Amino acid sequence: MAARLVLLMLGSLFCALGGASAAGPQISTSPEVTAGSNVIISCNISDPPTPIKGNYWMKGKKTLESNKTALDFTSYMIPKVDHETSGEYHCVFNTTPVSRATVYVKVAPHVTAYKKMEHGTEGDIATLTCKCNSYPPVIQWTWYKLVDKVPQSVLNGTEERFYIMSNSTRTDLQIISLDLEKDPGTYVCNGTNEMGEGSAEVNLRVRSRLAALWPFLGIVAEVLVLVTIIFIYEKRRKPNEVPEDDDGGSAPLKGNTANNMDKNVRQRNAN
Repeated sequence: MAARLVLLMLGSLFCALGGASAAGPQISTSPEVTAGSNVIISCNISDPPTPIKGNYWMKGKKTLESNKTALDFTSYMIPKVDHETSGEYHCVFNTTPVSRATVYVKVAPHVTAYKKMEHGTEGDIATLTCKCNSYPPVIQWTWYKLVDKVPQSVLNGTEERFYIMSNSTRTDLQIISLDLEKDPGTYVCNGTNEMGEGSAEVNLRVRSRLAALWPFLGIVAEVLVLVTIIFIYEKRRKPNEVPEDDDGGSAPLKGNTANNMDKNVRQRNAN
């Protein structure tokens, strides 16, 4: 008896819920979109709770277009279905409360590398990053390294130097204590969603710690060469002659002057 009473109560509850659902607005939408150009998506509302005062379309939180017509039908055209136009499109009817439905535009992951070329220094940490902003979100990220053009999986925690951190739109591969011989090369990030998969490549270059000193060592070498050239030039240059005293060579000696005067006196007396 108690069990029958419980079943009757549950039945009444389901009927009440079904009646409430049937009384609410019904919005039929066009099927989800996965490809195409000039694709038209649409919504049609029946049994609106109040008269329609207009409608508009949204993608995420951005309003695409709107109008103030009281029609129970609205449509929107997508020029080309790709990673940029993929997402959730909402048709919204201005009723009280507002009535809305969603049309899904789905594509395979469009994966891009944050930087196609990464540089690191031996012994330091390098982080390789890939992103995906297409819809639906990535549900699984995988990293590989190309060795002789053959992909080899890079797993989280490998050698306690490789760590992968991912979410639905981004993945990071962190390499700790870079090895000059092992780590340089091409890495591939691969993202998968319900529509397929996509990938991108990141090239990693690792330089020696001494590489940072090369410019300084080059300057030091240039200075040493210059100093050596100056030293050799100074050693091989001929010694300068001692300059003569200008007055010493032209000044007459006192003895010669006195003799000359005596000769002149004698000549006058003889005359």
